[in-house]
Amino acid sequence: MDTSTKKTPHLTLLISALLLLLHITAVTSIGVNYGTMGDNLPPPLQVAQFIKTRTTIDRVKIFDMNPDIIRAFAGTNISLSVTIPNGLIPVLSNLTAARQWVGSNIRPFYPSTRFEYILVGSEVLHWGDAAMVNNLVPAMRSIHNALVKSNFTAIKVTTPHSLGILNSSRPPSSASFQFGWQKYFLTPMLEFHREAKSPFMVNPYPYFAWNPKDNNFALFKPNPGLFDPATGKNYTDAYDLLLDAVHVSMKKLGFGDVEIAVGETGWPSAGDPGMWWCTVENARWHNLNVARKAGSGVGTPLMPGRKFETFVFSLFNENLKPGAADERNFGLFRPDFSAVYDIGIMRQSQSGGGGSVAPAPVTPTSGKQWCVPKSGATEASLQANINWACTDGGVDCSAIKAGGSCFNPNTVKSHAAYIMNAYYQAKGHQDFNCDFSGTGSVTTSDPSK
Repeated sequence: MDTSTKKTPHLTLLISALLLLLHITAVTSIGVNYGTMGDNLPPPLQVAQFIKTRTTIDRVKIFDMNPDIIRAFAGTNISLSVTIPNGLIPVLSNLTAARQWVGSNIRPFYPSTRFEYILVGSEVLHWGDAAMVNNLVPAMRSIHNALVKSNFTAIKVTTPHSLGILNSSRPPSSASFQFGWQKYFLTPMLEFHREAKSPFMVNPYPYFAWNPKDNNFALFKPNPGLFDPATGKNYTDAYDLLLDAVHVSMKKLGFGDVEIAVGETGWPSAGDPGMWWCTVENARWHNLNVARKAGSGVGTPLMPGRKFETFVFSLFNENLKPGAADERNFGLFRPDFSAVYDIGIMRQSQSGGGGSVAPAPVTPTSGKQWCVPKSGATEASLQANINWACTDGGVDCSAIKAGGSCFNPNTVKSHAAYIMNAYYQAKGHQDFNCDFSGTGSVTTSDPSK
């Protein structure tokens, strides 16, 4: 009896590992959080086109209601989830106010922009004041009812939670929600999710619970695991443990059937001096395993066969985020669209075992290639390209200034041609670096001749 009990966790781990390996070479489809706390980030239109043409990311989550971002994703067929600020929650608990909000913020863009979730606040139980917390579920119901009355029934309502809502998580069988939130907040919220068929969204970050002793456990690396004697399950990574702790807590309230979505999870690729666990390889390996699990159907020890809709944090390194350096280095990409590392989301790439995989460059049909404005591009859009490339794009634009070698002919189109090509050449002839929101194209004919 003792022998079989000891073997079972290892057999389960072996089966899970084999199932996961079946998906190693597949290009991964996953969601990403698109934060904007940076002064060097590309324009939303370029971001949307990059995601659409160069990655397999099929859903994006933003932390506000930025209309420029919402418009940028119109017609891309990429699902967009948007966030209502925490401060608006008390007002939106009123159905009339919620209907007005939907009319002003959703109706003008839908269905051209494919909204997936309306997130009512972010980590409200952790950060919100009493008015926000008390009105959270009523606001979720009001927004849902407003969407239904507008016949926008495909758009779901949820709210993401930090795992501060848990009283404990180790082992998962002992997990429960914080006692003060169970009856008055989480039970009615889970009732809403069941009725509305929307997921309970959590932000499980093994990174924020990291300690040197648990390094391998946090990073999906070989380790003996944590055995839960109450369930007979052995956990070899913190991510599964946290998801099962949430599931157990929901089940104890009678809501084990409600789906779970992952609103945020990630690992930084750099940090302050001495933060040796913040490396490119650790970030890549953590997020690669998260991405594989998201769509593999492997599930967790207590939820086998389940898929978890997942949004990795984050799209870009954001240089204005406060705090330690790790906060500014969660991005999959740098602001110039170069990959910090690849987790299998670049088109024409695979997520193998080592190192970063760069996006595939354009293969020229005859030697050299150039980036030029499309014939139908407007002067306004070309000027916007110049403005962006000369500031956030890092291009040296002295040549098109008065007295510069390429100042003449002094036209927007001529200047844009020089700047767009300079950016394209500097970034290594990657076709998405000549997109410029659909106003640029690659040519093998020398435009100077």
